[in-house]
Amino acid sequence: MSTPFHDPASVTIKNLEAAFAGESMAHIKYRYFAKLCRATGDEATARVFEQTAEQELLHAFGHADLLFPAARVTPAKALELAIQGETYEYTEMYPSFRHAAVAEGRDAAVQEIDAQIAESREHAQRFQAVLEKAAKRFAALAKVEERHANHYKATLDKITA
Repeated sequence: MSTPFHDPASVTIKNLEAAFAGESMAHIKYRYFAKLCRATGDEATARVFEQTAEQELLHAFGHADLLFPAARVTPAKALELAIQGETYEYTEMYPSFRHAAVAEGRDAAVQEIDAQIAESREHAQRFQAVLEKAAKRFAALAKVEERHANHYKATLDKITA
């Protein structure tokens, strides 16, 4: 997951990435455990898992703040990072997972992975569409601002002439 903002050889960054992944996984895992507990009627344990999951989420956000500094992540940059991540998932990660699942005869995993490949591709396409739409809006806005600037310059020229 190496971020574009730090030296990928940095042990600290590698540790933050691992911690981010671990806290993120704990958040989802505890939400899932809460779901299982609730399904058995154990509401009290479900709430404990949910409360802990929220703390894990805050821990993950703390790591994300260091990995993806808010001052350096514009909406366009966030979209680019998301496109890269989703593209990696459907072109490299999931296909290699699929190959292993096929080799082991794990048909349920193959089906799940196939669904994830399709969804990751859709996610990348959705992010790309948003990025392209934003670029068009920015280009249109730039033309409007240029028109305003020219109008102001013409007015200033009349006043100072």
